[in-house]
Amino acid sequence: MFANIRRPEVLPIVLAAAGILMVTMGIRQSMGLFISPINQSTGLGIATISFALAIGQFAWGAIQPVAGAVADRYGPKPVLQGGLVLLGLGCLLTAFVNSAWMLVLSAGLLAAIGSGAGSFSVLIGAAAQRLPADARGTASGIINAGGSFGQFVFAPLLQKLIQWLGWMGAIGSMLLVALATLPLVNKVTGQGVIADSANQATDGGLKQAVSHSLKDPSYLLLHAGFFTCGFHIAFLVTHLPGEVALCGLPANVASWSLAIIGLANIAGSLLVGQLISKHRSKMILAVMYGSRSLLIIAYLLLPKTDWTFYAFAAGLGFTWLATVPPTASLVGKLFGTRYLGTLFGLTLLSHQVGGFLGAWLGGLAMVEFGNYQWMWMADIALAAMAAVANLPIREAQMRVSVAG
Repeated sequence: MFANIRRPEVLPIVLAAAGILMVTMGIRQSMGLFISPINQSTGLGIATISFALAIGQFAWGAIQPVAGAVADRYGPKPVLQGGLVLLGLGCLLTAFVNSAWMLVLSAGLLAAIGSGAGSFSVLIGAAAQRLPADARGTASGIINAGGSFGQFVFAPLLQKLIQWLGWMGAIGSMLLVALATLPLVNKVTGQGVIADSANQATDGGLKQAVSHSLKDPSYLLLHAGFFTCGFHIAFLVTHLPGEVALCGLPANVASWSLAIIGLANIAGSLLVGQLISKHRSKMILAVMYGSRSLLIIAYLLLPKTDWTFYAFAAGLGFTWLATVPPTASLVGKLFGTRYLGTLFGLTLLSHQVGGFLGAWLGGLAMVEFGNYQWMWMADIALAAMAAVANLPIREAQMRVSVAG
């Protein structure tokens, strides 16, 4: 099944990239676990803390095209190294916050920018430029699964660390984790396979590539779908612990739900990595977005028990960030891989504009109405719109070769 990436010159690149993403996404996707402890410790209020984390959602997205462009121009190594250091520093400073501006600076900017610099756009872009074309789809699925595995590992781990060390010790200890990840950067960026040039866009420069892409309706529709994906994910990853508390369930239900999302997305990412070599990416995206609307409707109709949350998490987790490989694949098909880090980074920026709104509006809804009912309704509508938005994207029919 994975024969195209098992080659000794390919596999270390893929696994190292997955390992880095495991750490950067695992820490970032578990930040919602700290909302209640920070509020209890500092009295900053749910809305203020949600706004700081919403700033983090936007900053994570805003740095993607910048980090991608720097990596495309100067190489990914300094970008990845700097990102891991900033992520660790931001986590450490978050442990000492006592005001809104300090929380925005530490968790909302430093940690988020560091995580973003060591995330999808740089890692998938770096791998795509070093891997042969037949390995890129599977590789993007495995790299993406690394991020999901990070969520599976870090959510329950951080919940336990909060219980053992307090929230300050738990988040401060992430500095050591980030620094311990630095050696993997050399595996991703060292000498090795250089991708073939068959799918490279004509190199008229970065500025021309960006200008051309922003005039392409298919690229803009891809942005629209990814925007709604960001809204959905940021709302859930930030406010799922609050939803669990509203239902009168213990905090460990939230941490295990986040872990189950990550575990399910490992399977979803690996499957999608295989499917994009056989089916059109836009159809895969449409099905995944549409399924989210149905799952949320089912969740709202079911009794709110711990097993309801676990089943809901498993269903959503299967498509959670499995949208990343087909989205990156579409960008590569439309414009080649020369500036994939930058162009995919721009789609991630759209994703995180949605993420900012999902995290922030969720906090406002909680303060204004005492629940998340209106957010669930918005989530259903946006997921359905994302499914429809992907259908007109220009993508050729897949050619299936038949062995003679």
